This record gives sequence, structure tokens and C-alpha cells, in this order.
Amino acid sequence: MYIVSACLAGIKCRYDGKENTSEKILKLVEQGKAMVVCPEVLGGLDIPRKPCEIRRDENGLEYVINIEEKDCTKAFRLGAQKTLEIAKIVGAEVAILKAKSPSCGCGKIYDGNFNGVLIQGDGLTAKLLKENNITVYTEEDIDI
Repeated sequence: MYIVSACLAGIKCRYDGKENTSEKILKLVEQGKAMVVCPEVLGGLDIPRKPCEIRRDENGLEYVINIEEKDCTKAFRLGAQKTLEIAKIVGAEVAILKAKSPSCGCGKIYDGNFNGVLIQGDGLTAKLLKENNITVYTEEDIDI
């Protein structure tokens, strides 16, 4: 069983109320091989919502802010934890998550300045899943 970002399965849950349908991901869901999750919605954020990015403080601690500088870290952490719980319940060993997202990004995320610049890093959900021995890919780097 896979855990997949809901937006990749055609659910309009992105920050802007849109989706990022991947036909390969949608097929996995339709075949009953994948469970859809949206960590940001699970964390209590609305659809649509202001775009968010991860920043690091002077001690290297990560926090999530929206474009209006509102701290959204608590919702992102809650969504990550709920996603991990779902992954454990369904026995997921692999997650396919939305690239570059502050929740789901794996390997590259935006730099926290809302200028489109990518840096090395993982979204909060991707990081938590990895810490719990769940292999994480993005739709950009998995061939299914």
C-alpha cells in the first residue's frame, strides 16, 4: 500500500484550490493500491489557503510561515503526524508526495522567501515519514 498526496490523485486540495493530477497516481488509487492524504488539510488548514514555505531560525529549527508571515507550523506538524498515523494503519512502506511542497516535498523545497528559489530539504511530512522508515518519493522521481 502506498500513501499518496491527495492533489496527485485529482483532489482539489492544493493551497490554491487546484489539483496536480498524475494519471499514474490516480491509477494506483483506483486499483486500491494507494491511500490519499493531504497533510495540510489533515492539520486543519483551509482550501484555498495562503501559500506557505519553510524557514529556519538562527538555531536551524524549522518553522512554516505563509506569505503574510503567519506562523502555520502547528498545523503542518499536526498534519504530518496524522499522515504518519494513517500510513501505519494501512501498512504503507512507500509514500509518493507532491514535489517542492512545505509538507510533502522530498529533496527540494522552496527557500522560505516566496521567490521561487529551491533549496535542498524536505517538507515536514516527508521528513517525519522518512524518520519512521517509510520511503518517500515525489511524483517527479518515481516510475510506477
